[in-house]
Amino acid sequence: MSELRFTVDHEWLRQDADGLVTVGITAYAQEALGDVVFVQLPEPQTYGEGDEVAVLESVKAASNIAMPLAGEIVEVNAELDGSPELVNEDPLGKGWFFRFRPTDAAAVAALLDQAGYDRLLKANDDA
Repeated sequence: MSELRFTVDHEWLRQDADGLVTVGITAYAQEALGDVVFVQLPEPQTYGEGDEVAVLESVKAASNIAMPLAGEIVEVNAELDGSPELVNEDPLGKGWFFRFRPTDAAAVAALLDQAGYDRLLKANDDA
């Protein structure tokens, strides 16, 4: 499965063939934040769903990144330490935050697909 899944908190997830899931924020989220100036990445360890694992600081505000599903973070994007602007420049690519091994691999498929996320954005725009 290589298609993206999304959370209502505007995080994207991509589950790779090895079962690991890469997490970042969507283009919508990074546009709302403005220029990202600092990213505090999580420690590689096990977290529960909803645990705050990372912090983004932008010129507008600081935002917490929550663990989308329970699992073990096995890798973080060290490039963000020196280049937090990658989140703005390439949010769906080089601007990823961490990779984790979900406790329940099937739970990824239960998150929003692209059509569901598009409906969420439309509902936000209409509100």
